Amino acid sequence: MSIQKASRSTLVGQVTAQLEHMIESGQWQIGEKIPAEPELMDRFDVSRNTLREGIQALVHVGLLETRQGIGTTVKANSNFALALAKKVQKSNLYETLEVRLGLEREAAQLAAGKRTAEDLKHMEACLELCKEAAQSHEVGRFIEADIAFHKSVVKATHNTMFIEIYEHITDALQRSVDGVLRIRKPVNYENEIHTSLFQAIQAGDSQLALDSVNHYLENAKKSLSHLLNE
Repeated sequence: MSIQKASRSTLVGQVTAQLEHMIESGQWQIGEKIPAEPELMDRFDVSRNTLREGIQALVHVGLLETRQGIGTTVKANSNFALALAKKVQKSNLYETLEVRLGLEREAAQLAAGKRTAEDLKHMEACLELCKEAAQSHEVGRFIEADIAFHKSVVKATHNTMFIEIYEHITDALQRSVDGVLRIRKPVNYENEIHTSLFQAIQAGDSQLALDSVNHYLENAKKSLSHLLNE
């Protein structure tokens, strides 16, 4: 992307808009530290004060975060993400699982009809990581691989809006998986690996894929409901 140098009339506004565009377009990922001030000053052809005002504007709305000793990093990649994140923070674990149920049911059916050979390869690789983590009983590693698998299913829908929505609640999804697996002791990791879902999507069977999602998420909801009511 070629960066347009800001005119002197609306410097802060233009710098802010261009910074926001770079974040939303994915040039800087969530958690990534943005370039140092001298580099950005040169790229935008603005003064240090103007740049800092533009950065502060995005810190104020929550897209950027500045921490002592670390610098400025990307906190969110869109205003939509911010709004969704705030909503998720106010939701409890059970509500998050219900959202998962709705999203993953639809994703499984769409993926069964639209997946490509490359999609299946990615899903299978994620399942292998789940199996490796299960064998070594590494909870954190298993959770990360499980989330990666679900994201690979969503990606196989080839629906950009669906993918974006799911991506924005990944943190909440990880907390929900973490919460369920850690409170269900002992954990039978083998039962948590979604081999049947992968096989259904691989076969192009949308109904079987739906049944698989219903099975594992309903079990998770029952377990969580039981534990919360103890």
